[in-house]
Amino acid sequence: MLLALFVVPSMSGREFNVFSIYNAMQSYSGLGLVALALGLTMIIGEFDLSVVGTYALAGMVAVKTGVDQPLVGILYALLVCGALGLVHGLLVARAGVNSMAITLGGYLAAIGLTGTIADNKSQAFPNYEFSSRLNEPIAQIFSMRSLITVAVVALVVLLVMGTRVGRDMRATGGGRRASRTAGVRVDLIVVATFTASGLLAGLGGTLQAYGVATATPNPGLSPLIFAITATLLGGIALAGGKGTPLGIVAGALGMCFFAELFTTLATPQYVVSLLTGGLLVAVTLLTTEPARRGLSSLRRRSSGASSATTA
Repeated sequence: MLLALFVVPSMSGREFNVFSIYNAMQSYSGLGLVALALGLTMIIGEFDLSVVGTYALAGMVAVKTGVDQPLVGILYALLVCGALGLVHGLLVARAGVNSMAITLGGYLAAIGLTGTIADNKSQAFPNYEFSSRLNEPIAQIFSMRSLITVAVVALVVLLVMGTRVGRDMRATGGGRRASRTAGVRVDLIVVATFTASGLLAGLGGTLQAYGVATATPNPGLSPLIFAITATLLGGIALAGGKGTPLGIVAGALGMCFFAELFTTLATPQYVVSLLTGGLLVAVTLLTTEPARRGLSSLRRRSSGASSATTA
């Protein structure tokens, strides 16, 4: 997608510049964390629908409490969202509640609470100096908020892929009973993953609200659609037990460049929706068992033909 962002606009007579990458990274600073939050729960075989509500709630809490001290607003937002994720994790792990049902309830509760705090109106963040510092370009393509996101994502990637945490998460998603037999602390993994999901989505919402100096009571379903598409594009299996945070990062960046490409081309929104929906359907179909068997068969035939040619 990054290559397409360089090549396609020039083919259509439009000018590409470095500012397009900056814009894509600005989008990634919020939505990339939402995708990572959702993707981590999918790895353990669950699905956190509350990430959009957490995203909105965090931004509102931060804007309301962090006017004079933005870091305090971030702290309050993360405490609220981490607590919400912790409750989800405890209910799923200890009470055996279906994660989609409980997180749907969490989403509705978070959106309702956000609307109550804001009187169902968008709230401005009057500390424009802090917002300006967050958005000030660094090395042309980054900003303070995109670099914060990169740092947090790098920490999660190192933790999950560099320690046994990632292995235990995939084992939990692959089968709870077998994982417990193998000594995996399944309940702890589930609770920790949902708590991390709340924290990551909350940080994404906070950075977005501070960055645009406005908190929205209901962002709609666009962040959730982005997150689902990015995680599937990044190789996360719907059934769980497969995928890595690095794949989620790649999927989210690809989606941000995808959106920026259409912005550069001035593509109508209905065309963007059609193409995004088609991409999601295609990726979903490619992850099915028949598709995997077909690809494996194709690779075997290709390998056999290559061996015969060599002989």
